[in-house]
Amino acid sequence: MTITLYGIPNCDSVKKARALLDSRGVAYKFHDYKKQGVPEAALHVWVCAKGRDVVLNRKGTTWRALDEAVKDSVIDDESAVRVMRANPSTIKRPIVVKGTTIVVGVDLAALNSL
Repeated sequence: MTITLYGIPNCDSVKKARALLDSRGVAYKFHDYKKQGVPEAALHVWVCAKGRDVVLNRKGTTWRALDEAVKDSVIDDESAVRVMRANPSTIKRPIVVKGTTIVVGVDLAALNSL
């Protein structure tokens, strides 16, 4: 089963996850938000499975730099997806998908079980 790691190449969390998978010899496909964009259907699946409060990174510099009106507009899953599509750096990284398993962030135990 194919593993896809979604993120931004220069993100430290993405680098940690990639290093862990590489060290274990786990094959995966890397999806770069900057070059390939954010797959909207996948984003909906992640938000549905994990919740917008898990997938949306409200602690990062990108979120803090957003206009208050944009932040206040996030009131449901659809509005959260809209903001994340427009600002991919507001998506928590990495997101690793293998079949129906979705790992958000650097969860070592979950990544080791892939």
